[in-house]
Amino acid sequence: MVKKMDIPFDKVSNIGFISTRLAGTDGVSLETIKWADVFEKKGFSCFYFAGELDRPEDRSYLLKEAHFKHPDIRKIYRNCFGVSTRRRSLTKKIHEMKEHIKDHLYKFIKKFNINLLIPQNALTIPLNLPLGLAITEVISEMGIPTIAHHHDFFWERQQFKTNAAWEYLNMAFPPHIPTIRHVVINSSASNQLSLRTGVSSTIIPNVMDFENPPQKPDGYASDVRKDLGIEDGELFILQPTRVVKRKGIEHAIELVRRLKMKAKLVISHASGDEGHDYEMRVRQYSKLMNVDTILSQTSLMIAEDALKTEKKSIP
Repeated sequence: MVKKMDIPFDKVSNIGFISTRLAGTDGVSLETIKWADVFEKKGFSCFYFAGELDRPEDRSYLLKEAHFKHPDIRKIYRNCFGVSTRRRSLTKKIHEMKEHIKDHLYKFIKKFNINLLIPQNALTIPLNLPLGLAITEVISEMGIPTIAHHHDFFWERQQFKTNAAWEYLNMAFPPHIPTIRHVVINSSASNQLSLRTGVSSTIIPNVMDFENPPQKPDGYASDVRKDLGIEDGELFILQPTRVVKRKGIEHAIELVRRLKMKAKLVISHASGDEGHDYEMRVRQYSKLMNVDTILSQTSLMIAEDALKTEKKSIP
């Protein structure tokens, strides 16, 4: 068992958050805001490194290659997952991209005098293999204290199980390095991480700040019920997640069914990078349970395009 190093918070002043994307309303971005708020209230300064950012410019380091949607990164992903072998030229490309990202990570750390790194799901989901490898090597080379915040692991997603990158997954998703303290969001993830890798972790659930009331509806939100076709007196039940299997949307559908009240269930986010089979299942199950379910418009458009493409491919 590798002995873990305690985080020397008395020597930390500047914290660097790293992810593929820190922008918008995805779970990782929102949780990063909450963590940063806590740290800043304790007197720390927070800085951000990602391929997409909506954080203050004077605290941000934008590197397009860190994003999982960058063309080179997408090409690496497509040729490493869903296959069992990879070309030698692809291996070379992975290492070239890794070194490029690594150079910028060093610049980020130097520019903002970072004392503590917090990778947000970047050492968990291998949508950007070079980024995970680069972060791992920087931590190993510098010995910099790190809190790796893991939201969901690659073994939880079917799309990653067939791959030609096992050595990279074992090395960096997540890495087993003494200067890293691992944080997961539930006990199941903690148990699986320990069972599969021998890595111990701390559980910090994703939470809502109930002590502070939400902001009053602005012009955009004031007519949301009308736009969604929710009538006066009708319950507006929101599940603010993507349409993916592990979110257990069936439970929300069953809950609305058991309420036996007039209600609409709204799923806020699209299915994203995990395919659309589950979305079709949610639609069918909603009809079966007679629950009025509204999926995000983005999700609906993606699903419809996917169906059109599938029909065209049928001879």
